Amino acid sequence: MLNCIILMGRLVADPELRSTTSGIQVCSFRIAVDRDFADKATGQRQADFIDIVAWRSTAEFVSRYFRKGQMIAVKGSLQSRKWQDKDGNNRVSWEVQADSVFFAEGKRDNGGYRQDDDPNRFDSYTPPPERTAPSAPADTAGTFSSGSDSDFTPLPDEDLPF
Repeated sequence: MLNCIILMGRLVADPELRSTTSGIQVCSFRIAVDRDFADKATGQRQADFIDIVAWRSTAEFVSRYFRKGQMIAVKGSLQSRKWQDKDGNNRVSWEVQADSVFFAEGKRDNGGYRQDDDPNRFDSYTPPPERTAPSAPADTAGTFSSGSDSDFTPLPDEDLPF
């Protein structure tokens, strides 16, 4: 069986980092993922809001580098969690357990690019001079020998695998 989820969407809120009683880091966050089709009545695309949980170093990574509104890519598995609400009703919730998390946009797109950076900082760059390929010696042309047909022994048809 296969349980693999790959999602890309925007963070709905800042990730929430907590620790278990045994000191393991866990990070919960929700992303909005657009559907591929638009609503016929309004023409707008619908979005699904998906809860995601990351553990240990992945949890620390998400809480440190991602903020509300940023595009994020998540690879993980779908898991259900059963619990009882305050009225004693049995409930089930679904969430993605993140195995890997990736940046899904560049620094300029997600606010990581500072406007005060000097746009001309690379103007003085000069590429290295082009290297020329060494020329092949003229006497090596035509030195390959293909041998003769007498070097091969024909196989009987019974020995062929097909």
